[in-house]
Amino acid sequence: MTRRVGVLALQGDFREHRVALEALGVEVVEVRNTADLEGITAIVIPGGESLVIGKLAYLFGLLEPIRELIESGLPTLGTCAGMIFLAKGTTGDDQHQLGVLDVVVERNAWGRQNESFEADVAVKGLEGDFHGVFIRGPWVSDLGPEAEVLSIWQDHPVMIRQGSILATSFHPELTDDLRVHNMLLSFEEK
Repeated sequence: MTRRVGVLALQGDFREHRVALEALGVEVVEVRNTADLEGITAIVIPGGESLVIGKLAYLFGLLEPIRELIESGLPTLGTCAGMIFLAKGTTGDDQHQLGVLDVVVERNAWGRQNESFEADVAVKGLEGDFHGVFIRGPWVSDLGPEAEVLSIWQDHPVMIRQGSILATSFHPELTDDLRVHNMLLSFEEK
C-alpha cells in the first residue's frame, strides 16, 4: 500500500511535519481543500494557532470532510493546536473543533510564548523518553472514557490515544526523533 499522508496546511508548522514524514519515506500532500483529502492514508493536524486553524478549516469547507474521515478510522496525529482542534471542547471560549477526541483541553496551559519549555517525557509504548518541545502547549483537563493517556507531564496528560487518533501537547516534529510519526504510520498497517 502506498502511504500518502495529508498534512493540514492552513497555518502552523505543517512544513516540519512534512519533513519528518518524508524522512520516513512517506508521500506527503499538503491539505488546503477537499480535493487534497482524496486518497490519503493518514492525516496530521499541526501545531500553530488553534483558533486560526479552526476558522480557516471552517471557511474552506474542511471541517466536515476531515471529521468524517477521522470518524471512519483514518489514522490521525494532532500536535499542540492539533490536539485542541481534535478535542471535543476547551476550557475557554468556543471555537471551531472537530470533536473527535474525547477530551477537553486547556489552551496555553503552561503560559505564554516566553514560558515555553522542553522536557523529556515517558511515553507508553516507546522505549526511552521522548524529548517534548512544549510551545504554549495545552494540557488535557477532562479525559473521557474513550481516551487513553500515553504520557503525563507534571500530573497532566500530554499525549492521548483514542483508537487510531494520537494527540500530543508537545511538538514531535521539532525534534529529530521520528517515533511519534512512526506510531501514526503503524496505525495504517492495521
